[in-house]
Amino acid sequence: MAIDEQAPEDDGLADWAEALLEQKSAETPSAPEPGGVLTGDSQRGYSSGMGGNDAQINDINRVLDIPVLLSVELGRTKVPIKHILQLGQGSVVELDALAGEPMDVLVNGYLIAQGEVVVVNDKFGIRLTDVVTPSERLRRVSKG
Repeated sequence: MAIDEQAPEDDGLADWAEALLEQKSAETPSAPEPGGVLTGDSQRGYSSGMGGNDAQINDINRVLDIPVLLSVELGRTKVPIKHILQLGQGSVVELDALAGEPMDVLVNGYLIAQGEVVVVNDKFGIRLTDVVTPSERLRRVSKG
């Protein structure tokens, strides 16, 4: 597809959608359905179990639109300052993670999932392989 045929807001989205459909068709029927807020799918309704009213739903929707920093961590290492000062172009820094290990997915610095790297249309992405449960996420955030 030529660049001039795409609308700016659709740049590469078709390839990601195709990758997600491919993933969905490869999953077993018992696997949870991919998507949700992280992939840009439409929001699902929130039910509080108490019958809730429109004001409560509006409050929840405002919270759902707050942007957060999602990052993927390849690995870490500790080095002395003298090694940092010696770094230059072409230097290699050894990390503690092994090749092929799942990467940590962090939201505002808190681990929420692990996954593997995928490439779609020359862009990196991450396919989640293990997601921390919402209750565990809340427990970790309250400790921090």
